[in-house]
Amino acid sequence: MSTAAAPARSGQVLADLLPASRVRDAALVVGGAVLTGVAAQIAVPVPGSPVPVTGQTFAVLLVGSALGARRGLLSMVVYLLAGMAGMPWFAEGASGAAAPSLGYVFGMVAASAMVGALARRGADRTPLRMAGTMLLGSAAIYALGLPYLSFALDLSASATIAAGLTPFLLGDVLKAALAMGVLPTVWKLLERR
Repeated sequence: MSTAAAPARSGQVLADLLPASRVRDAALVVGGAVLTGVAAQIAVPVPGSPVPVTGQTFAVLLVGSALGARRGLLSMVVYLLAGMAGMPWFAEGASGAAAPSLGYVFGMVAASAMVGALARRGADRTPLRMAGTMLLGSAAIYALGLPYLSFALDLSASATIAAGLTPFLLGDVLKAALAMGVLPTVWKLLERR
């Protein structure tokens, strides 16, 4: 019996190409949470912002796209709950529920499910579709992160945008460009097999 991946079919995400089992799904969920926690440690402080630039958002969007909506969502819920329980794997080794940037992590839970659902519809197969998927995923992260940041630090709307959005846009474009290359390339390589 071969363990080689079956050819990709419509409605599949990359994780579906692995032999199906509950152990596989559990390993993928935990692995996605760990990847996100490790990527969060790649952090560059942003002057004037309590939120650093991290590899976390790239990992979240990659995990959601590769695992699909259900496993991606569960992976980010594991990441969120473990971090809130004290696992030091939020940005810069932070943990707990008091961080003003925690809203972004809630947004990451939503974003992973959203991009996973889009990937199941083929949004991870071409660079252009992947760009749109990353844009929507990033928007979901900001949609929850910015209001939480504003509330946590009692910031005005303009101060929230200046501290929690503007400094991150260039990095988001670079992360989206990287994702645009990674997932469609993996699919093309698999189709050649």
